Amino acid sequence: MSKENAKDAAKNIKMLVFDVDGVMTDGSITYDENGIEYKTFNAKDGHGIVRANKSGFITAIITARNNGTVANRAKNLNITELHQGHKYKLPVLEELLKKYNLKYENISYMGDDLPDICILEKVGLACCPNDAVDEVKEICNFISSKCGGKGAVRELCDFILDAQGIKKEYIVCEGAGR
Repeated sequence: MSKENAKDAAKNIKMLVFDVDGVMTDGSITYDENGIEYKTFNAKDGHGIVRANKSGFITAIITARNNGTVANRAKNLNITELHQGHKYKLPVLEELLKKYNLKYENISYMGDDLPDICILEKVGLACCPNDAVDEVKEICNFISSKCGGKGAVRELCDFILDAQGIKKEYIVCEGAGR
């Protein structure tokens, strides 16, 4: 799909859904000596999500892993829907479609690896970071110029907001996204 077709698809988006590892992070998983898992998030990505929330979009995370760091990040950014511990993500998305009375064409999903393909094949705007696996890149209509955890989420948020004519005004968000 061309960039123009992606822009047309972005005009229908009402919900932005994200995977975590490799999308909101660079895919690294760090453990301390006690087995506690750590993740690093990008502040610019966070600001993009905050802008989307403040502009009236529904935001969601669907991830196979279950991690307190992700829960804290989702709370900090006021993510509308957080769904952790779901190896099979499509049933979760289908429940969200029902809950919010949306269609697949209203959904943007950003994923980076094979488990994301089942959703990417269905949504209106299939998105991935620049360092996604080739099989994912082949089916996406928006491929960020940035890698996961390095601004890909922000680039997507800006792309959708721009496609819908939402201005890039500065939003004071009391530290959210930072």
